[in-house]
Amino acid sequence: MELSLFVVFWYGLLHAFGPDHLTAIADFSIGKSKRKTLRITLLFAIGHGLSLFIFAKVLQSVAISEEILAYGDIISATVIITMGLYLLFMVATNRIQLRKHMHEGQEHTHIWFGKSHQHTNTDSTSSFTLGLLMGIGGVRGMLVTLGAVKGGVVDFSMVGAFTLGVILVFVSFGMLILYFNQNFLGSLQNIRRTFTIAGVVSLVVGTNILFG
Repeated sequence: MELSLFVVFWYGLLHAFGPDHLTAIADFSIGKSKRKTLRITLLFAIGHGLSLFIFAKVLQSVAISEEILAYGDIISATVIITMGLYLLFMVATNRIQLRKHMHEGQEHTHIWFGKSHQHTNTDSTSSFTLGLLMGIGGVRGMLVTLGAVKGGVVDFSMVGAFTLGVILVFVSFGMLILYFNQNFLGSLQNIRRTFTIAGVVSLVVGTNILFG
């Protein structure tokens, strides 16, 4: 890997450690199975990288003021705050459900929101969309990094290197959440406590981005 790609890859690693990203991953991954957790983290990272690539390309050709670019942070903060409020609402209205059953000799735990349990791809679609939206807030930082390599030109290899760095962090964090799911979310009481904490953290992180 040439030096410029390594710099972008390293930036992807650092960028992924942002509290807003990890909070979003946690909110979507708590209570999910291994397969869903992997899918959610991968789609979030891909959506994030795609969004950054598109907006970075646009900003290379169109001059946009810092005031307008700052709205990217507002979008990210709003998404995180909305997620936090949603989780707290689900807890307060007792809409978080838990069911355990045996399948092929193994115990399976299902956690869902609402009264009925439906198998849908909503989480995957939502995580990809969230990655797209939150990518807007990282465009300025990415352009600063790209300004030091390859003359600031955004190409597919750079976005790939950046996205790879993001994926490594997101998947690793997702596996940490998965371990938590498998070992600490065996009761409805623990689940509600966990989502309450996740909701409060989301509000704190989002508010700090908005007003910090």
